[in-house]
Amino acid sequence: MIPLAYNVRSLFVRKTTTTATILGVGLVVFVLASSSMLSHGIRRTMQQSGSPDNAFVMRQGADSEMASNLDSRLVGLVSATPGVKRGDDGAPLSVGELVLVIALELRDTPGQVSNIIVRGVPDNVMRFRREARIVEGRPARPGTNEVIVGRRVLGRFQGLALGSTFDLNKNRPATVVGVFEAEGSSFESEIWADIDAARSAFGREAMVSSISVKLETRSVYDSVKASISQDKQLGLQVMRESEYYEKQSEGTSQFVGGMGAAIVFFFSFGAMIGAAITMYAAVANRGREIGTLRALGFSGGQVLVSFLLEAFILASIGGVLGALASLAMSTVTFSMMNFATWSEVVFSFVPTPEIIGTAIVTGGLMGVLGGFFPALRAARMSPLLAMRE
Repeated sequence: MIPLAYNVRSLFVRKTTTTATILGVGLVVFVLASSSMLSHGIRRTMQQSGSPDNAFVMRQGADSEMASNLDSRLVGLVSATPGVKRGDDGAPLSVGELVLVIALELRDTPGQVSNIIVRGVPDNVMRFRREARIVEGRPARPGTNEVIVGRRVLGRFQGLALGSTFDLNKNRPATVVGVFEAEGSSFESEIWADIDAARSAFGREAMVSSISVKLETRSVYDSVKASISQDKQLGLQVMRESEYYEKQSEGTSQFVGGMGAAIVFFFSFGAMIGAAITMYAAVANRGREIGTLRALGFSGGQVLVSFLLEAFILASIGGVLGALASLAMSTVTFSMMNFATWSEVVFSFVPTPEIIGTAIVTGGLMGVLGGFFPALRAARMSPLLAMRE
């Protein structure tokens, strides 16, 4: 086997082409890892909004809360279903919520507007959604035009700052009195208002978009679903809350993943061409070395493996650097449209060992693919002709 030190030395000799190839592969790996991290962050943000311990109810045929309208009287009917968990006071743990979308002006780009979700919530919402907690200010008082806003949209829109006022609807000003967090879920990209105030502001009296109930145990979900769905006249569909929010993330996640894959596909060609050029130059400039190696008894197969290993090392260095650079994206938040609700949601880049590992391995494979034909050429060189070069 040809010593590894031989390959490492040759990389340092060709500093310019080596650096260019490393940077090319590093850029591809950076884009691949970043797009995968964002796609994972989108799924994680949406999935954290729902719990498998909750059943989610909306109108039959609706694909999101935005398209669902239910009579508020159904909240009590659904909450009375056997299998729904009750609190210490004996009341069922459930919430009926009204979901609306409003357009607000972005703070940093005056004149440009974007959609944001307004969620009308009952006064027991914090007891039901225990992941949500006030981190600044105070809770909104029931029956008033006070609202609380998610941490991720705080300050992104005009009027969404603690103590500020904005128009919930025409001539219906609302005051921000609190800021809440919800473990990084999509709720942090929403405005929460009192449900009666939201109904009055938008003319949606006695209506809710969805009903969520907490289950006694996860195993009772099927029986709760059967009990609610058996009355066909009600026209209700039931799913686990976690399943609903996971479906809401599919379109956006697939778009980001597909866009990232397309960019990586085209960039990877450039990186592999760079690796091929580097290795072809190495073969052309090291004819005598190759001839000497063959004269010393190293076979063509060993030369092939040695040059492939050199290309792999070259690309892996770029892959590691690109992957390390992508970790910096974990400190960045990214705002984009959720295709399910057509409202703005703020996501984070979330790295995982699998994403980083896959990106590095992809970088190494690009080196192997780019260096294969140059390595094959080196392996096929005649020892005598090579030594004459």
